[in-house]
Amino acid sequence: MTRSVESRFIAIVSTALLVVVAPLFTLFLALSSQKATETLREQVRLILATNAHALGKPVWELDAESIRGTALAILAEPTVRSVYIDDELGKVTVVESDINPADFRGLETMSMPITYRSPDGEKVVGNVTVYVQTGGWFAALDEMEHAFIAIFVLAVLTVFLAAIFGNRMMVIQPLMRLTAAIEATRRLGSRHHVDWQSNDEMGRLAQSFNEMQTLLERDERDLRRAHRHATETYNRTPAMLFSLDGADLILAVSDYWLLATGYDREEIIGQPFIRFVVPADHQIFANRKTRNRMESRPVEATVRFMCKDGRVMDVLIVEREMDADYDAASSLNVMTDVTELRQSELRNGRLAITDHLTGLVNRQGFEGILEERIREADEAGVPLACLFVDLDRFKSVNDNFGHAAGDDVLQQFVERVRPLLREEDTLSRLGGDEFAILIGNHDAQAAAETLCGEIIAIFDAPFLVNGAAVRLSASVGVAFYPDHAGDAAELLHKSDLAMYTRKREGKNGAQIFDPVILDRTRQRAEIEHDIHEALDNDWFEAHFQPIVDTSSGEVAGFEALMRMRHPDKGLLSPAGIIEVAEETAIIGRIGDRILEAAIANLARLTSHTGMSDTYVAVNFSPMQFESPLPLRLVRLLDRYGILPHRLVVEITEAVLMHDNPEIRTILNEIHTLGCRIALDDFGTGYSSLSYMSRFPVDIVKIDQSFVRSIEDGSGIGQKNRMLVEGIAAISHKMNCLVVAEGVETAAQYGVLREIGIDCAQGYHFARPRQVDDILAELQQRKHIVPQKGS
Repeated sequence: MTRSVESRFIAIVSTALLVVVAPLFTLFLALSSQKATETLREQVRLILATNAHALGKPVWELDAESIRGTALAILAEPTVRSVYIDDELGKVTVVESDINPADFRGLETMSMPITYRSPDGEKVVGNVTVYVQTGGWFAALDEMEHAFIAIFVLAVLTVFLAAIFGNRMMVIQPLMRLTAAIEATRRLGSRHHVDWQSNDEMGRLAQSFNEMQTLLERDERDLRRAHRHATETYNRTPAMLFSLDGADLILAVSDYWLLATGYDREEIIGQPFIRFVVPADHQIFANRKTRNRMESRPVEATVRFMCKDGRVMDVLIVEREMDADYDAASSLNVMTDVTELRQSELRNGRLAITDHLTGLVNRQGFEGILEERIREADEAGVPLACLFVDLDRFKSVNDNFGHAAGDDVLQQFVERVRPLLREEDTLSRLGGDEFAILIGNHDAQAAAETLCGEIIAIFDAPFLVNGAAVRLSASVGVAFYPDHAGDAAELLHKSDLAMYTRKREGKNGAQIFDPVILDRTRQRAEIEHDIHEALDNDWFEAHFQPIVDTSSGEVAGFEALMRMRHPDKGLLSPAGIIEVAEETAIIGRIGDRILEAAIANLARLTSHTGMSDTYVAVNFSPMQFESPLPLRLVRLLDRYGILPHRLVVEITEAVLMHDNPEIRTILNEIHTLGCRIALDDFGTGYSSLSYMSRFPVDIVKIDQSFVRSIEDGSGIGQKNRMLVEGIAAISHKMNCLVVAEGVETAAQYGVLREIGIDCAQGYHFARPRQVDDILAELQQRKHIVPQKGS
C-alpha cells in the first residue's frame, strides 16, 4: 500500500510537470528558434543582395572565374551550405557546395535575381540560389539562453525530488506506521498505538487514532467484562436457560439446566432440542413456530422433557427470538419444571368438577360429560336421556333443622339413588337440591321411565333428620336426545323445563318434555317482558270493586285490584301476571305501584256524597313486608290526605304461616298507625284460627269457594253454610269484621245477610272498574251499587 500511495504521488507530480511546465518550456524554445531563424534569413538575404549586384557584370560578360570566386565567397558564410549561379542564356552555371547533394533535404532554399545596368537599361542576367542550414531549436540559442534553460531544468528536478522526499517523510512514513499499528492490532488482537508526533494533519490523525485505540481498548475491556458477567449470570441463574438456532439446534445451556436434566454440556450442544422431547409432544413443540408471534412477545409451549436418568418432566418453555442486533435466527428460552403444577392442575381440575358434599360431578363437570356423551351417541347412533331431579320442600328442612341437616338429607338421597344406576349412567349434583342423571344406550327411553318411577318410590320412606322423620318428594323432568334437543345445553334446559312443569302441576312426579312446555315457557317469558314494560311505561292500573255493607246496602269500601292495560293487547287478566311476578320477585314493585294508585283513587272519590268514609283494601305480597313499609304508608297517606283507618292491608296466609318475627313487627307497626289488617281467602289452604289470635287482624274475608254454593240445599251447600256461620261467629267474638267474597246472586246475598255477614263483594254488586267510570256513575246516579231491596 505504501508504494502504491507514493507511486500515485509521483504520477500526480509528473503529470503536473507535463501539463504545466513542459508546454511552457516548449513555447519558450519555439519562440527562441523562430526569432533566430528570422535573423538568419535576413542575414542571408543581405548577402544575396550584395553578391547579386557584384555578379551582374561577370554574368553579363560570362566570366566564369569571377562568378566562381563570388560563389566561394558566399559559401564561406557558416549558414550557407551550397551556392548555385546560372545566367539567363544558360551558358554559364556555377555550383559550389560543401555537402553531398543527397543531403540537401532539410535545407532551406533562397534565391535572388542578378541584374546588370546596360546601355539599354537594367536587365536580369541570371539567378543566384543558396541552400541554407536553418538549424534546430537549441541550435538557435545563445549561451545565456542555454544557461537559463539548464538552471530551469535543475530547479524543476529539485522541486520534484523535494516533493517526493517531503511526501515520503511527512505522509508515507506516518501512514506506514499507522498501517503497522493496524496490522499489529489485527494480527495480535491487542490495541497498538502510532508512534508519531507532529503539529500537522498527520499528527492529528495519529493522535485521533491513538485516542480511538484507547477508547476501543476500554470498550473491549468493558465488553469482555460484560460478557463474562452475562455468561456467569446465564450459568448461575437458578433457571433452566438454553439457546436455539434457527434449526432448533442447541447453541448453549446454563449450568442449572445441566444440573436439572443430568446431561453434560458436550453431549447436548449442537443436538436437536426435539430429540429430548417425548415423541407424543413433538408436534406441540414444532407448532410453536407456526403461531402468530406478536412483536416482542414470547411464545410458550408445554411439553414433556426426557431427562438423562429417564425421568420425564412437564416443562413450560418460554421462547423469545433474539433481536436483529444480535442474531435473528436464534432464540433464548427459559424452561420451567411444571410437573407439580400440572399435577396440581389435574387435582384442581378434578376438584373443580366435583361436588365436595356428595362426591358427585358438579354442573361444570356434568356439562362436559354431557357434551362428550352426545358426541359418542352421534357416532354410535344411540339416544340419551337426561333426568333433572329437584327435591320438593327441601327448603323447609334447611329452615327448620339447619343447613347441616339439609346436607345430610342430600347425602342420604344420593345413597338411595346410587344402587338404582347402571355403571354407564352418570349422577351429578347441579347445585342446591337439584340433581341430574344421564342415561345412554339403545334402551335409554325405557330405562329413564323406569328410573323415574324408582326415584319417586325412594321418597316413600322418610329421611331421618336429627332423629326426626321427614317426608319429602321429588319433581323429575326428562328430556331425550336427539328427540328433544340438538346439543348438551339444550338437553339440560329441556329437562329443567319439564321438571318445573311437574313442580307447578303438583310436584311429586315425573314429566317428560313436551313442546307445549316450551310454548308455556315462551308465554311466561312474554308475560315477564310485558311486566317490565308495564313498570317502565306505567301500564298498571288499580281498579276498584265495591264492598257493600249488608245492613245498609251502602258502599263501605273498595278492594283495589291490579290490572295491566297493554297498548296492543288491551286489558290483561291479573292471574298469569301475578304468578310470573311472584316467581320472578317483581311482585313487590307491582304492589307498590298499585298501593299508591289505590290511595290516589280513594282520594279522588272522597269528595263525593257517601264516599268520605269509605276505605280501600289493598292486597300485599309477602315481599312487600320490609322495614321501610310503615314509613312509606305514612308518607302516602299524608300526601293524599287519607286517614289511616281508611286503608286496609289485605294479607294471605303466605305472609303469616312462617310466623316471621320481622313481619309480625311490621304488621304491629301498621296496625298502630291506625291502618286495618284484613286476612284474605280465609278458610282455604292452611288457614288457622291461631292467626287471628297471634296477629292484629281486623277483618276476615271468607273465600268465594264457600259462598259459591251457599244457597244450595245440597249437602255441600249445607256444609259451606255451617262453615261460614262458624267463621262469622268466631270472627265476631274476636271483634273482627266479616266480608264475604264472590257474591254473584241475590240468593247468595240473602243467605249471607241472614247469617249476619257484615259486608259482601262480588259481581252481584259490580265488577272491578276504573275509578274514572265510578266517578262518572256517581255524577249521574249518586249510587254505584243496587240499593237495598232493588
